[in-house]
This record gives sequence, C-alpha cells and structure tokens, in this order.
Amino acid sequence: MGSQGGSGPPGNGGPGEGESGEARKLQEGRAARGKRRKGKRKGKAGAGQDGRGSGAEGKPEPPQAKAAAGLGAEAGARAGLGEEGEGGGSVQEGARRIVRGEEGSAGAGKEAEGRDDGKKEEWRVRTGWREEARPARAQGRGGQAWGHLARTGAAMAAEAAEEEAAAREPTGRPAAGPALLRLPEELLLLICSYLDMQALGRLAQVCRWLRRFTSCDLLWRRIARASLNSGFTRLGTDLMASVPVKERVKVSQNWRLGRCREGILLKWRCSQMPWMQLEGDSLYISQANFILAYQFRPDGASLNRRPLGVFAGHDEDVCHFVLANSHIISAGGDGKIGVHKIHSTFTVKYSAHEQEVNCVDCKGGIIVSGSRDRTAKVWPLASGRLGQCLHTIQTEDRVWSIAISPLLSGQLMTHLGSDFPPGAGVLDVMYESPSTLLSCGYDTYVRYWDLRTSVRKCVMEWEEPHDSTLYCLQTDGNHLLATGSSYYGVVRLWDRRQRACLHAFPLTSTPLSSPVYCLRFTTKHLYAALSYNLHVLDFQNP
Repeated sequence: MGSQGGSGPPGNGGPGEGESGEARKLQEGRAARGKRRKGKRKGKAGAGQDGRGSGAEGKPEPPQAKAAAGLGAEAGARAGLGEEGEGGGSVQEGARRIVRGEEGSAGAGKEAEGRDDGKKEEWRVRTGWREEARPARAQGRGGQAWGHLARTGAAMAAEAAEEEAAAREPTGRPAAGPALLRLPEELLLLICSYLDMQALGRLAQVCRWLRRFTSCDLLWRRIARASLNSGFTRLGTDLMASVPVKERVKVSQNWRLGRCREGILLKWRCSQMPWMQLEGDSLYISQANFILAYQFRPDGASLNRRPLGVFAGHDEDVCHFVLANSHIISAGGDGKIGVHKIHSTFTVKYSAHEQEVNCVDCKGGIIVSGSRDRTAKVWPLASGRLGQCLHTIQTEDRVWSIAISPLLSGQLMTHLGSDFPPGAGVLDVMYESPSTLLSCGYDTYVRYWDLRTSVRKCVMEWEEPHDSTLYCLQTDGNHLLATGSSYYGVVRLWDRRQRACLHAFPLTSTPLSSPVYCLRFTTKHLYAALSYNLHVLDFQNP
C-alpha cells in the first residue's frame, strides 16, 4: 500500500514519502479536534479505516482518489486501528470525504459542513448493507441505528401483532407508569380503602386499569354503609348483592341531595285509602275491595298497564295487607281476614273481628290482626286451621297498627312509652331488629325505640315541622327514614344522624290535598300512594 502511494505525483502525495505538508497539517488538525470532541472520536476513526481499506484494494484510480486513500490509511494508523475498516467502503467514498475536507480547510464552517456531508453519504451507502456483512466490532450509536433499520419484515410484523393484542386486552396492568401501579393488589386495596368517595373518583380517571380496579365492591362497602339508602343495613348486611356497590353509592348521592324526577304510575276516579307492598319486580296495591298486582318495566319508574293478577274476597275496602310465604294476608273493613295464594286462585276469608280490621301482620306461620273493636287476635296460617283464633288480647283503645317481633315470642313483652297526650295514636310501626323498632302517628313524631335501654322513653325522635299527622313510615335499615304526612301529600326524607328534615316533596296541590297513606322505596325509586294517584320519585334518573 506504501509503494502505491509513493508512485503518485508529488503534489498529490500518498501516505508515504511523497505526502505533501499541507495534507499532513490537515490530518493533524483533524486528530486534535477528535481528541477535543470525545463523543465523535469513533466516527472519525471509522472514516480513517474506510480510507485505509479502500487503498488496500489497489485498483487504478485518479491521482486525487489515490491521495485520499493514502491519507485515510495514515489517519487510521495514527488512531491506533489495526483492523480493516467498516467493511465495504469504496475508494470513491474516501476521496469524496478528503476532497470535502480539503475544501473546508479554508474556513471552520465549511470544514464542518464537509464532514457532515461525508457522514450523510456514508449513511446512504450503509443503508444498503445486510446485517450479516457487518464486521464484529463494538457498536456505536450509528451501529444501533443501522441495526434498527435493518430488521426483517417478519420481526416488524411480529411487533405490530404484539401491540395490537395489547390494545385488544385492556385488563392487564399498564407496563409503564408510576410506582403505585406496580404494587401488589392486596397492598393497593389497603391503600385505597382509606380514600373517600371523591378521591376514588379522581383515581378512576387516571387510566382504564385503575378505573376497573377502583370499581371493586370492597373499596366502596365502607362508603356505602355511611351513605343513605345504599342497600346495607346497620349491621352491614347487603340486601342487594347483585347490584355493584359503586353504582348504588352514585344513586345514594341523589337521595342525599334530593335530586329526583316525579311521575304518576296509576290514577283512580274516586278517592281511595290504598295500601301497597313491593316484592321483586312486582307491586301489589289495594283499590277498594280488590288487591291488584302489577309488574314493573325495566326502568322501575313505570308499570305494565295490565295487572298480573286481581285478588278479591272482601265486601268492603281493604284496609291493610302483607305478603308472607307466597300468600297475601288482607284485612278488610268488613271485619274479615282474607288469605290468598299469589300464584293460584285459592282464596279463603273468615270473620275475625266485630268491627273493621285496621291492621294485620304475618310471620313464622302466625297471623296477628288488630281491630277497631279494641282487640288483637292471633291466628294460624296452616291451611287446616284457618279461622281458628289462638289467642285474644284485650286493649284499652282501637288498634291502628301492629307488628310481630322477629323473636316470635308470642307473649306480651312490655308497654312502650308513658304520659302520651290523648289522641296520640300510633298509625304505623315496624321492627328493625328484635330489640329496635320505629313508630309514628297522630302526635306528629317519629320515635325510635330500643328495648335494651328503656321501654318508657324512646332513644330518639323526629318531629314533623308542620305539625301534620304521620300516616306511614319506611326505613332502609340504616340511615334513611321516609314519612308520609296528612296534608298535601308531603313525603319527607330524614337522615337519622340529624334532627332536622333532609328534604320534603309535596305531591299534591291545595284542591286535591291528600294524606300519604302508604309509601315504599327501593335504592332507586320511592313510591307513594295517595287518595287519587300512585306517585313515583325516580332518584336513578333525576
């Protein structure tokens, strides 16, 4: 290679004895700049190797190309490279780089431009190489970029397929993200259990995986138990396990804020004193001396107009009825008790009291009735013993409401309260547990009793703000209490943790003022029966 360089003209000298002083100064300047710029040392050394490899081929070229090849070889030797250049570089390429370098020696800006152009030209040549032809050497930044571009079509297709599969399967955790996402799920559940409702809602907006994770029922149970009408009793029993807890908490906020949409489900031509019960997707309501069964539509805010069944048997209006053991037990103004099987036409009625039967209850195969004749009676539900009075309890006044204790003791346990004013009759009563019950009536109070503490004084009481008689009440078994007033069809919602009324909903205007004779509610709707209409308050879609 030295003999070839020496055979050239002195002006174009190669790397041997004929090399010109100007070329030497140019190369020494390049070596000095390479030391100052350590990040570009490998690229310049590679350029020297290309020149040396090209000169070794010994092909006849123009004198300028030979000089470029010789100069590249000397630069490679000074850089301490003893192996062949970057494989496949042509003599013309080395000549182009040297020519550009010599032209750029007139000024620093032109010289830098020449080096950049040389690198671009080298890159164009490299993109045509195959990966198998590359020499085994340490890979720099350029080698990594070259390897990225030289991937086969099969590898690129496989990567695209992986990305598409990941997009179709969003249930996995994100591969990258904050350290919170990489925690074990048990630990993440423990951390999130300390968050309130607003914080969980914001966390669900971070990504899809966290949205699914924060929808877990375990995270919302604590919040639901502190919410109004979320389907949990005071003891923590879930009454609606099939409905996601998070969805119930959302609707619970509408109950708390009083957001609802009012509608009318049924209308009557003449004034009634209706009573009603809910069971599953069916509503049972009394109209005159009949009991009609309707099926709710899927939205829960409307009914199928055609009744599922009609239960008759009384000669006067039905005053009260309950559902028990696939039976309807009804009390009528004719002094009789009716027993109807829900899924058949079986109906039995028998005389029970001398005057109208105001109330009735049934549990554990036992029927208890109360009448205007100041008596309460106990009856069996067994088909062979219907109509046989088991026990008669004489009272001092008319019996307006009655409820059987869950203990089913069958004995007079105690008398509740004392020093009530005359006319402070109880119109509705219901047990929450074997030792706690609620009552309301003419004295405009709702009272909460706990038999474990005192039977002479209630634990807590709530007063109707407008001194109206309270005809009925209903509770969710936890914090929500609903009452129906005697004037203007007012339904009131109470939070039992507060003294004051939470919200009031007047359902009638002055010309059609009516008491709320009965009300029932689910976690999404409230139903109120008045003299002329059956109203619904929709809290799911306000």
